[in-house]
Amino acid sequence: MRGIVLYKSKYGVTKKYAEWISEEMQYDMMDVTKVKKKDIQEYDIIVLGGGIYAMGIAGLDFLRKNPEFVQQKKVFVFCDGASPFDEEAFSVIRERNMKEVLRDVPLFYFRGGWDMAKMSFMDRNLCKMLQKAVDKKDPSEYEVWEKALVEAGKDACDWTNQEYIKPLIEKLKEL
Repeated sequence: MRGIVLYKSKYGVTKKYAEWISEEMQYDMMDVTKVKKKDIQEYDIIVLGGGIYAMGIAGLDFLRKNPEFVQQKKVFVFCDGASPFDEEAFSVIRERNMKEVLRDVPLFYFRGGWDMAKMSFMDRNLCKMLQKAVDKKDPSEYEVWEKALVEAGKDACDWTNQEYIKPLIEKLKEL
């Protein structure tokens, strides 16, 4: 079966994971913002990855706008974010993003990175506002993502790890 890894990467983390998956599975790879429907016709398997921004998964609109691919092909989705994995937060991400035709699509989470120097002006300012709001809270009451936000601060952090892709690779190899 032929597979392709589609990704939407704002700062390079999702692309890194897409490259690792593509190499491991010998799948083609393409930025989802450059994909045309005809580009996908020849594939049996689609893996789509995107970063998490404001609880949404970047690039997921491609599958929402093309539900026939979800119905006709084997589809897997991965997302990445700066926080360590948290079951409760992951459930919220799943509930918010994997609706209707995407409801039964397997979803995987990989820890990403954080680099305010690479962020857009808007993202950097939103993160600074979030950090200020979190700084006002009692640290014992931090949620997982808030603790990660405080720990990262203004430093560049790269938590990417090829080990994170193993559960997805295992599922793909079962096909």
